[in-house]
Amino acid sequence: MPPPRQRNRGGAVTTAQQINTATDAGSPVLLSVNDLKVHFHVSRGSLPWSGKATLRAVDGVSFDVRRGETVGLVGESGCGKSTLARAIVGLTPVTAGGVQWLGKETVQAEGRHAKRDTTQLRRDVQMIFQDPLASLDPRMTIAQIVAEPLITHRPGIGREDVRRRVLAMIERVGLNEQHLRRYPHEFSGGQCQRIGIARALVGEPQLVICDEPVSALDVSIQAQIVNLLRDLQRELHLSLLFVAHDLAVVKAISQRVLVMYLGRVMEFGERHDVYGAPSHPYTRALLSAVPVPDPAIERARSHLLLRGEIPSPLSPPSGCAFRNRCPDAIDACAGETPLPLVRGATSARVACIRVGSG
Repeated sequence: MPPPRQRNRGGAVTTAQQINTATDAGSPVLLSVNDLKVHFHVSRGSLPWSGKATLRAVDGVSFDVRRGETVGLVGESGCGKSTLARAIVGLTPVTAGGVQWLGKETVQAEGRHAKRDTTQLRRDVQMIFQDPLASLDPRMTIAQIVAEPLITHRPGIGREDVRRRVLAMIERVGLNEQHLRRYPHEFSGGQCQRIGIARALVGEPQLVICDEPVSALDVSIQAQIVNLLRDLQRELHLSLLFVAHDLAVVKAISQRVLVMYLGRVMEFGERHDVYGAPSHPYTRALLSAVPVPDPAIERARSHLLLRGEIPSPLSPPSGCAFRNRCPDAIDACAGETPLPLVRGATSARVACIRVGSG
């Protein structure tokens, strides 16, 4: 049974040091992603004889999420973060690998003998999407939108119980009963995201996948949504998979961080390892690009500039996917595809043959 729910209504978060994000490493694993691959076959050109090419959106990703923790998933746009999130819940077909929920295989590779059992997964795992307005049905009232997961996944609940739960959740995210009769177009972006959060949490899931939930919002609204998610996580003892390209936001909310590049894992470890002592050159480059609010400190910082452009996932480099932009690349990087293993002084898993080689 999960631990008792805790309540915390602390003030706004300004720095990661203000947050107690310790997670027991012995907590049970809820979600386990095993060598997951999502490939798409796309046409090489407009002519019928142009042939097909394989786009490797996600190319062998493995990680887990424990009960009560937040795992941050970061990387540049186009690295496969959102595709991975959608594949976990079965919204995108999987090419290879699988997803286990509470030790039970729920999503496997598509094919003639594909095995898919997402009934419990879809009840226990919910998503918050990037575009808050587009994720809400414009023809439904807010009451209908928030009630839909309850009606779908818990059909035995009575109408009065549904109404009570919807009202309690909509008030918990900062709205009120009068809002229930309105339609999505009558709300701001921040309010729509609060509605999306209410819809995701009303069915009492164990894991919520947040697919860049604050990227379309103003900075001040971002802080409100992040604080709301943190409070709800503590109250409901939720686990979160938080997808974002903003490393500052991920640092403020996550206990462990997974860094992706071109569909692969570059580094995965505890927040203090990834941010305090990054091992992979790509992680160091991402962190050096995060601005510091103090102008004097920002001017004195040295930035690690990456050479070249991001390769196309249609034709990734041989060996290490990052080698053609890496300042530390050697000839051996072209011949070996490094697996994310514990290599350096920290416990983080790093996909770089030069880390820990002396």
